[in-house]
Amino acid sequence: MDSSALVSEAAVHLTDDARRDFAVVIPAFNEAPVIPALISELRAAFERHDLNGEVLLVDDGSTDGTADLAEKEGAGWSRLKVLRHPTNQGKTEAMITAARSTGVTYLVLFDADLQHLPDEIPRFLERLQDGWDIVTGRKIGAYDKRAVSSLYNGLSRRIFNVPVSDLNSMKAFRREVLEGLSLRHDWHRFFVVLAHARGYSVSEIDIELHPRRAGVSKYTGPFRIGVGVVDLVSVWFLLLFSRKPLMLFGSSGMVSIALGFIVGLVAIYLRVVENFGFRPLLYLVILLETVGFLLVGFGLIAEMIAQLREEVDSLKRGDR
Repeated sequence: MDSSALVSEAAVHLTDDARRDFAVVIPAFNEAPVIPALISELRAAFERHDLNGEVLLVDDGSTDGTADLAEKEGAGWSRLKVLRHPTNQGKTEAMITAARSTGVTYLVLFDADLQHLPDEIPRFLERLQDGWDIVTGRKIGAYDKRAVSSLYNGLSRRIFNVPVSDLNSMKAFRREVLEGLSLRHDWHRFFVVLAHARGYSVSEIDIELHPRRAGVSKYTGPFRIGVGVVDLVSVWFLLLFSRKPLMLFGSSGMVSIALGFIVGLVAIYLRVVENFGFRPLLYLVILLETVGFLLVGFGLIAEMIAQLREEVDSLKRGDR
C-alpha cells in the first residue's frame, strides 16, 4: 500500500475534534526557496483532508526573508500564523515558542524542507486520537545521512530503551508533553527520550522520505556529529543520575574512602612491621579520605536538591 492510500484511509477515521484541535509547527531558518511550495501544499492538504487546525511557522532568525515570504504566500489563509525569532536560536526553541503561542491539544512537528508531505499529517493525528502521547515517523527511502542517523538511533535505543527506531523524523505529540519537559538547546533530538523517561507513551509509523525541494540542509558536517554525541552523553547522565545523585557521588566517595583505608593499612604495616616510613602514602591517605567524604557530602546535598525538584514537579503537575 503506498503512502497516499494510507493517508486517505487515515483521514476517514479522524473525529471532528482531531481535525481542528491541532497545530502544525514548522521551524524555518533561511528556507525562502521552499516556502512557496510549502505553503501551497499545506493549504491543499488542509482542504483535501478537511483539516481545520493551525499552522505555526517559526522563522528562526532567517536572513533571507523567510518570514515575509511566508506571510505573502499565506495571505488570506487564516490557518497560518508566522512567529519570529530576532536571532537564530535553534529548533528546540522554535518548538517551545510555537507551543507557548497556542492552546491546542496536539502539535505536529513538520520540517520546512518538504522531505515529508503534508498529506502525512492525518495519519499522525489518527494515531494520537487512538490515545498515544507521542507518534514518531520512521523514514522509508534513501537519504544522505543514513549511516550517521542509524548509528545515532541505534545507540539511543540501546542506552535509553525507547520503543521507536527513528528519533529525528516527523513527529506529533500532545502539547502537555512538551510543557512538562525542560529542553536545553538542541535537545529536540532527545524529546522522545526524555518524554518516554517521564512515562509518556510512544508509537511509530512508517512515512515516506522525499528529496529536499530547494535550499540546503542545516544539520550537516562533523561538528554536528560531535555536538550530537556530547548531548547524548549529557542526556544519559541526566536520566541516570539526576533522580538518584547519591548513586554517583556516594558510590564514588565510598570507593575513595575505602581506598584511603586500604592505603592507610599498608602505610601502618610498612611503618610498624617493616620499619619503613613512606610519607607520600600518608599524603595519599589524606587526599583519598578528604575527597571521599566531600563526594559523599555532595551526594547528600544533591539528594536534597533532587527531592525538592520532585516536589516542585509534583506541584506543577497538580496545577495542570
